[in-house]
Amino acid sequence: MSGHPVRIERWRGDAETFHGRELPDEPGRHLWWFDVEHPAVVLGSTQTPEILDREACERVGLAVVRRRSGGGAVLLWPGEVLWLDIVIGREDPRWDDDVARAMWWVGEAWIDAITEIAGVGAALDLHRGPLVGRDEGRVACFSGLGPGEVVIDGRKLVGISQRRSRGVARFQCALYRSWRPERLLGVLADPGFVAASLSEVADWSAIGRDERLEDLVDALNRRLSA
Repeated sequence: MSGHPVRIERWRGDAETFHGRELPDEPGRHLWWFDVEHPAVVLGSTQTPEILDREACERVGLAVVRRRSGGGAVLLWPGEVLWLDIVIGREDPRWDDDVARAMWWVGEAWIDAITEIAGVGAALDLHRGPLVGRDEGRVACFSGLGPGEVVIDGRKLVGISQRRSRGVARFQCALYRSWRPERLLGVLADPGFVAASLSEVADWSAIGRDERLEDLVDALNRRLSA
């Protein structure tokens, strides 16, 4: 029997609704799986819309929404991103008052899950240091590298942001099934600033395997339940 049962829920819809979802009142661990139906660019809590070319967003039908966690813009394209939120309560043994260190175990769970189904552990690494590429990361999330995030052969693979209340922490995680940097660069007001770093982002193809993402989610659930 699992030591920490995880409640898994999956939804399909628009990014704004998912980001606006309230933190749960009930204790325990939660794994929320979101499938976006419409393309969107999500701004961090401190970003201003001026970082975007609004006319370019309108031309490609890109919704502009805001999340309550910090960091830079994130592109969400239907079918091309695995978006999972991991939610725990203060009573959880994984809780850590240090907001940076609190994200390490999330990245470790991702590494263990990917290694289980794809066997690429040697190429994966967990970033435990301070934010790298702070200025670039303030524009586009995947241009920077923060605590707990996962890299493969030095390229960012899993991005993580955090929102927390006094009693609940929500870790929002994204892994691209297919990464097309020109889509995000095409709607930024100053794309040249982050063009080089966005070209280095890794996606699921970097794993070099054909495993289904459903298998990855199952493996991640097993790690969260341990």
